[in-house]
Amino acid sequence: MARWSYPRPSPTEITSHQAWMSRRRFLAASSIAMGGMMEQAARPAMAEGLRTRPGPFQAEEKPTPLTDVTHYNNFYEFGLGKSDPSTYASAFRPRPWTLSVEGLVAHPRVWDIDRLMAAMTLEERLYRMRCVEAWSMVIPWDGFALADLLKLAEPLGNARYVAFESVLRPEQMPGQQPGLDSLPWPYVEGLRIDEAMHPLTFLAVGLYGQTLPNQNGAPVRLVVPWKYGFKGIKSITRIRLVEQMPPTTWNRMNASEYGFFANVNPDVDHPRWSQATERVIGGGGFFGGGRKRTLMFNGYGEQVAGLYSQMDLRTYF
Repeated sequence: MARWSYPRPSPTEITSHQAWMSRRRFLAASSIAMGGMMEQAARPAMAEGLRTRPGPFQAEEKPTPLTDVTHYNNFYEFGLGKSDPSTYASAFRPRPWTLSVEGLVAHPRVWDIDRLMAAMTLEERLYRMRCVEAWSMVIPWDGFALADLLKLAEPLGNARYVAFESVLRPEQMPGQQPGLDSLPWPYVEGLRIDEAMHPLTFLAVGLYGQTLPNQNGAPVRLVVPWKYGFKGIKSITRIRLVEQMPPTTWNRMNASEYGFFANVNPDVDHPRWSQATERVIGGGGFFGGGRKRTLMFNGYGEQVAGLYSQMDLRTYF
């Protein structure tokens, strides 16, 4: 297996390694559909400010500049390049929106997103975010603990996992258009129920005090700061509590590279690059402000290591 002695896989190496992710074919197929959107898509889709209070678990690092957070994204529903989400996401309509909580719960419910936001006490949490591609950010998210929502539904005793499903709108998300080499849609993710109920696990409805921009997962996304960023499913429409481990998109695509747990672990390399260090986005423009050593569980080991005390983290990666 190829390894980098100085672990810095480029964006091209990361996003084009699968035949089903051909950027050239994507751009060719989507250019006609996107032509009419380019003029209005020049800036991120931002909405009104949010009323939040400071929350727990504040990272010590300086936040990544808003421009980087909103213009350097992986959101394959809009394209394969880091700038594609900010370029193409203005056509996406995150309202009206409903989020269902169902499955093994005593009180299933379908929430209107704005009513849900009004019912919850919104907090700002400054979290480190580590991408599996070995780059990182520090983001001030606004939202609420996932546990607060699940408690309203009252999980049943046989609920062992929480499954998440994102929206399917190929008419608004060019990466979902049929005939393109891409991921299987809709995007799906999952957590063990103890992970989902952990106080760190967060449903973000905003960042930097604004409602979530389209390119960052509007109107609601998952944030699990001790796991690699691909666990943070965006534009969620459905949450189900289930007994069996649910399928997840990247694990289904390539289980040898993307495990179900996806805990940040500098001692377990990706098969094609090291995870020992990370490229810091911000401070030096889109290409980062240098490198730093990656911390176990992304620096949240004191809070979450106990969840995995009986697990071999090289086997269950």
